[in-house]
Amino acid sequence: MAVRALPNVSSLTEQQQRGRRCTWCGYPLAPGTDVDLGEQRATAKNGAAYSWFPRACADTGECAQQEARTRR
Repeated sequence: MAVRALPNVSSLTEQQQRGRRCTWCGYPLAPGTDVDLGEQRATAKNGAAYSWFPRACADTGECAQQEARTRR
């Protein structure tokens, strides 16, 4: 399985950073319908480190289609 690098956390919405929406396509997620991508650490411009919690759609095919639609 190919592994995708996560996008820069600063390019994501708060909902995506908190795992409420897919990291890739922004689709709203519900427990049991997503993939936990693990706790990630980031450092803000002011130097303070923090955690963020990306999640993704379980259906990668549908996610890719949704991501393509949102980029148009």
